[in-house]
Order: sequence, then structure tokens, then C-alpha cells
Amino acid sequence: MFMAVITIVSQLPLIGIPLAMALMPAATLGLMVATREASEGRFPMPVVLLAAFRSGKPHTRAMLVLGAMYCLGFLAAMGASWLVDGGGFARVYMGGATPTREMIMLPEFQWAMWAFVGIYLPLSLLFWHAPALVHWYGVPPVKSLFFSLVACLRNFGALVVFALSWLAVLVLVVLGVSTLLALLGLTGIAGDILYPMMLMMASMFFTSLYFSFHDTFDPQ
Repeated sequence: MFMAVITIVSQLPLIGIPLAMALMPAATLGLMVATREASEGRFPMPVVLLAAFRSGKPHTRAMLVLGAMYCLGFLAAMGASWLVDGGGFARVYMGGATPTREMIMLPEFQWAMWAFVGIYLPLSLLFWHAPALVHWYGVPPVKSLFFSLVACLRNFGALVVFALSWLAVLVLVVLGVSTLLALLGLTGIAGDILYPMMLMMASMFFTSLYFSFHDTFDPQ
């Protein structure tokens, strides 16, 4: 449901991508709340995805501010890549163009990709814990970004292990499924099989964020 909502919203003309990005902090928090519910032995209902907007007006306002800042940061990262290659990488990233080997090998495409990563990586660290800090601790949006960045830098080694572990799992799943389908002569349906698995992997990743938050900040 999380991935479906973001995907559907992003398809709206003109405002789709900015609106989807603005909803990302709140949607991510919803999955973290769901993970907390499950870890405490309760079954998470779909309404948890709206947790960011069900804790009173101050929390809702703070989460909307957080979403607006995330949207601006994402658009800045995408705009930087656009300036480098004229929008080639941006169209591929947004799903508006199909990447080809020739396109990916272009120097300007690769520089655009690194320009995006160079801005998006610190943006991710700023927002890694921010939604949870706003929701559970009532930290103001700007302060939550600061505390999130400091926490990520102080636990950078653990986050690197976390990221590499997820990368290894992703590579193993893709290679394993692709190899199995090739052995069975079913390479034609590889995309149909991998897409739902990627959605499942994405959901698993976002729910795992709760534990990185829980183990970083003292729950007491």
C-alpha cells in the first residue's frame, strides 16, 4: 500500500513528483509505526500509514514542513543533475525514459548521476531519523534534521554496514531470480517476477529503518 500510494500520486501531471516527495517523510514514518506495532505483538492496520497526521495539529504541521523541505531538497538534487546532462538522468530516474547501455555509458549521464548522489546522500542523512524525531519526541522540523545528521555521522560505520548488507541482499535476490529463470528458460517474464519482489524488498527496507532509529536513540 505504501509503494502503491507513492507510485499513484507520482503519476499526477505536473504536481505528481513534488507531491509524492513531500509525502515521503510521512509515509516512511507510517511504516516505522507499523513496524513498532508488529514488534510489540500487535497487528498493524492500514491506518498506521496516516500516523503522521493523526497526532494533533502541531505534529501534522511539523510533518508537512518536513515534507516540504524534503521535496525542495530532492528537486534541488534532480535539478543539479539536469544542469549537467540536460535531463537525461532525471528522465530515467523518474521513469520517463528507458535506459540503454549507450546512454548509461555517456560521460555526461554518469556525471549527472554523481551530481544527484552528491546532493541526495546528505539529504538522506538529514531525513533518516527526522520523521521519527518529530513524531515520537516532538522535535521541531529544523532541529530534527540537525539531530538526524549528527546521529548518522556518529553512527556512520554502523550505517555503512547496514547499507552494504541491504545491497548484498538486493544483489543476491536479483541474481538468484534471474539465474533461476534463465535455467528454466523463462527470461521473458523476468521483469514481471522481479517487479513485485522489488516492491517487497523496498517495504522491507523502509520497515527496517525503525530499528536503526530505535537503536540510535535511547527509548527512555
